Parts: sequence; C-alpha cells; structure tokens
Amino acid sequence: MKRTRQSEVRNLRNRTNKSKMKTAIKAIFSAIEEQSVEKAQEALRAAIPVIDRVAVKGTLHKKTTSRTVSRLTKRVNAFAAGAQA
Repeated sequence: MKRTRQSEVRNLRNRTNKSKMKTAIKAIFSAIEEQSVEKAQEALRAAIPVIDRVAVKGTLHKKTTSRTVSRLTKRVNAFAAGAQA
C-alpha cells in the first residue's frame, strides 16, 4: 500500500514536470510559426533550464534531455539563419 502511495505521488510529480517541459517546447514552435527569430531564441533560453530541471529531478534521463535541447537549438539556429538570408 505504501509503494502504491509513493508511486502515485511520483507519477503526479513526473507528469507535472513533463507538462512544464512540453509547454516550454511548444512556446519555441509557436515562435517559429510566427516567424519571429527573437521570440524563438528567447523561448529557447527560457526552455533550456526547464528541460534540464526535468533531468535533475529524475523524470527523464540526462541524455534524453540533452538530446532534446540539442535538437531544439539546431532547429532555432537553422530558423534564425534562414530568416537572416
């Protein structure tokens, strides 16, 4: 019974952390859709600590979050370079 209670608490915590991470990522994508380079870069700067915090809390593996940050950074940089040209 104790294990079930612990599992429920952790499940809620993990779901909250993942939700915050997904919201931060969606902000980046919406900025890209709006064709706003500054908003996209600002959203990326705001999202990286949120994503890293998910790894520190143990919700996702460190390498998973690192890969996610890397891919988002590549996408924002490519968008910025394309918008400049």
